[in-house]
Amino acid sequence: MENILEIKGNVSFKITLDPGVWIFDDRRIDLDTYFQTNTDHTSKEELYEEKISKYWSREISEGAVSPPTLNTEKKYEKEKVLTGSFGMPIEPFINNAEPGEDAKTLVIETKQGNTSIPLDQGKKIILGFSKNGKPLKEDGPVHVYYGDGSNKENPITNVTGFTII
Repeated sequence: MENILEIKGNVSFKITLDPGVWIFDDRRIDLDTYFQTNTDHTSKEELYEEKISKYWSREISEGAVSPPTLNTEKKYEKEKVLTGSFGMPIEPFINNAEPGEDAKTLVIETKQGNTSIPLDQGKKIILGFSKNGKPLKEDGPVHVYYGDGSNKENPITNVTGFTII
């Protein structure tokens, strides 16, 4: 039960988080690349346009490349899961908890003390749950990364829960 976290407080629904199952969730993000690509862009549309532009440029310079087979993709994905570092955006969980209209602050509870941040900034948090293919057992179950990546080298660790006030 020490790996289970809660979002509680000024919410309509208390949410229980189990980072142990997030490896199977399609919303997970690759922490090795997320802050590199996400800090330079403000919207998903810009990211999409840049990705398409790179693809189009490669098509022109190198010619068409056949897509990998499904078996190759599955093998690559399995290797990535076993060796990668992953995180999960907290925003869908906060939205499902339905914070009260007067809720303004997200409190990140840790074994060392609490950290309070504005709820708008708190919704952009990424919860790191895996490093180099291993769960965060020593100082986990999650590491808290600010959405702008400002603490990517020194995340908040030993998280025990979240309270919205």
